[in-house]
Amino acid sequence: MPENWGWGFKLGIHPINWVGEDVREHGADTPYDKILDDIQKLGLTGTEMGRKFPQDPAVLRKELETRGIRLVSQWKSVLFSEPAYRERELDAYRKHAEFLHGMGSTVISTAEIGGSLHFDPRRTPHEKEVLRLDEAGWRSLAEGLNAAGRIAREYGMKLAYHHHGGTVVERPDEIDRLMELTDPSLVYLLYDTGHAYYGGADPLAVLRQHYERIAYIHLKDVRRAVLDEARAEGADFIACIRKGVFTVPGDGCIDFAPILSELRSRGYDGWAMLEGEQDPALHPPYEYALRSLRYLSAL
Repeated sequence: MPENWGWGFKLGIHPINWVGEDVREHGADTPYDKILDDIQKLGLTGTEMGRKFPQDPAVLRKELETRGIRLVSQWKSVLFSEPAYRERELDAYRKHAEFLHGMGSTVISTAEIGGSLHFDPRRTPHEKEVLRLDEAGWRSLAEGLNAAGRIAREYGMKLAYHHHGGTVVERPDEIDRLMELTDPSLVYLLYDTGHAYYGGADPLAVLRQHYERIAYIHLKDVRRAVLDEARAEGADFIACIRKGVFTVPGDGCIDFAPILSELRSRGYDGWAMLEGEQDPALHPPYEYALRSLRYLSAL
């Protein structure tokens, strides 16, 4: 399947289908060359950085170029909601931008971890809820993201904010608030269909409302029955992944036909990554990706 496959945008796939990022045991024994070989076999030419990929830029570049694959982005956690962390976080953001710029990437997947049950280093194991931001926290987050967006722009890239389950920018009103508070010339949106649904939003409504801010996309599906069961049990975000809440497009409850039609009618020409984020031992990544590609192509 070619990079630009008829819908107008570029389609790639995230290595999280093979190796979990938040659930470390998922795909723990999968080598990076297996992931890259599968991506090449699928005919896809874009991916994100994965934790199994070579850390040496020269080695990584060679492995990607040999297979005709481009590194589109890499996740960057930030803790901007607490002002005391800002300068340290911005220094780390610059190093991240330098690496991605050197790899030819154009977007930086960025997410605030302050208040998160799983990702905030200040949280303790016995806590059960995400700590939502107060007014000061929102202002500090917006200021930090604007500053990071300036760094990204220095390197010819865009900060693409990833609204994400289990974080303080998860729900529809939180996505709206972030977009309202940040500079649209500095902070863009990473639109994720699965995380939008998980956070209680209609993915199509989020797409329509914030299209002008979208710089990057993750195409991800949700198993509604599993999500309902997990919510009834009070499962947190990581527990939801372990239960199999997420899957690839076409295997869950989200209707991607109107989403793809909206993207086509709007002329979106950036990258979109297929994502499943499920146990690869139970859901073989290559087979699921192939089925998802056939589903999307059939639309």
